[in-house]
Amino acid sequence: MKIDILCVGKIKEKFYRDAIAEYSKRLGRYCTLNIIEVSDEKTNENASDKEIDIILEKEAGRLMKYISDKGSDTYIVTLEINGKELSSEKLASEIQRLTTNGISHIIFVIGGSLGLHNSIIKNSDFHLSFSPMTFPHQLMRVILLEQIYRSYRIINNEPYHK
Repeated sequence: MKIDILCVGKIKEKFYRDAIAEYSKRLGRYCTLNIIEVSDEKTNENASDKEIDIILEKEAGRLMKYISDKGSDTYIVTLEINGKELSSEKLASEIQRLTTNGISHIIFVIGGSLGLHNSIIKNSDFHLSFSPMTFPHQLMRVILLEQIYRSYRIINNEPYHK
């Protein structure tokens, strides 16, 4: 399985980079992992709704370069507050189901600090939420990688902390 983590923005803090590197290394035995970062737009703290939409649209244009020509073997998952919440076991089951059904490439999309533009959300095959709470997008990358790793441990009946 090929898994891409497509995200807006760069990781600035070393502790996040270290955690991402650790989970990327662990995942190497289960899948081909690729982390793709697109640049984020500067946002004024008091940006209007129109300015926010323009920012999201610019970021979406950068993201679409990586998801616009997806094949029938590609499955796109957007991370959204309003998405569906899954247990770790259910996420593992979904990854296994996709593999069984001929999906060989999963793209997880993480938006920037303002989220994702509707054009990206409409292109998604699944809308995933980790919580109704808001997390920094840098931390969300770590959480997602840990859950993908946990999923593969579950799929392979390997022990992992509960």
